[in-house]
Formats: sequence, structure tokens, C-alpha cells
Amino acid sequence: MKQPQAYSHLYGLMAEFETPEALLHAAERARQEGYRKLDAYSPFPIEELGDVVHAHSRWVALIVLCGGIVGLVGAFAMQYWIAAVDYPIDVGGRPLASWPAFFPVSFELTILFASLAAVLGMLALNGLPMPYHPAFNVPRFARASQDRFFLLIEARDKFFDYAKTKSFLESLNAYEVNDVTP
Repeated sequence: MKQPQAYSHLYGLMAEFETPEALLHAAERARQEGYRKLDAYSPFPIEELGDVVHAHSRWVALIVLCGGIVGLVGAFAMQYWIAAVDYPIDVGGRPLASWPAFFPVSFELTILFASLAAVLGMLALNGLPMPYHPAFNVPRFARASQDRFFLLIEARDKFFDYAKTKSFLESLNAYEVNDVTP
């Protein structure tokens, strides 16, 4: 269901609720109706809400793993190159590429690269830094940090239809339903 051409300028629709229970119920109903591009805003964490809107991503773990592997391989390759190829020094007949001697530096660079990958991956996946979000255009959204709860259904959702989505949000006893423009 494509959105009408007249509403293609929309970022989505945002419904305001007075209680966390109402927001949680609305998010569950939206998931049941097939909406997947959801976001919820609350002045305090609501534990069950993250599961309902599927805010959890496993991409950060994969990015951290890749960063750690790059750090490990890079550190080992750098030390091997220095010790065995570029500047070999034979000390007492010991092997030039002694991997036990490479372990401390390899371990430290694995941790360094994994932690840097975690921070950069988290920033990239969260779309940060984002000094502006279209939700800020809704006048009552300032109360999201005080005492109101908001559910946003984005217009890029494949089930988004302006009239149907607006009537659906109104049927959830929302205090107010607003258009969110970019």
C-alpha cells in the first residue's frame, strides 16, 4: 500500500498517549496490524517496549567481532613483518617469528580495534550524530521528556496509508494524532 502522492512529504504519524500502559498497548496493536517502522518515545524506560518495537539490533556484535579480528590479524601481521621480514635479528638461534612473543601486542590491539568498532558501529547504526529529528516538528513532542508518551509510525512502512493509519491511531484512544513532517 503506497501512500498517496499528496502525503509523500510526510515522515509519519505520531500519536500521543497519557500513560505508559496505553503506549505499550498501542505499540503491540500496531505490530499486530503489520506495522514495522515504529518508534516510541517515553520520559522513562519501559522495559517491554523495546521488545514490542524491536529496537534490538545484533549488528553491533558482528561489527565488534569484525573489528577484533582486524585488530588481531593486523597486530600479528605487523609484528611478523617487522620480526621476520623487514628487520630480522637472530638472537641465540631462536625463531624469527615467535608467536608467543606476539601475543601481548596482538591481544591489546584486538581489544582496541573491537572497542573502536563498537563505538563507531553504535554511532553509525543509531544514525548519530543527529542534531535534528522530524519528531521535533510536532509541537507537543516537547512533553515526551516530561509526562507524555508517543508512538510514531513512519511513512516508509510498507503498510502505511495515511487515512487508514490515522484512523487506526485514533482508534487506540490517542490523546492526539499529528502529522510529522521532515
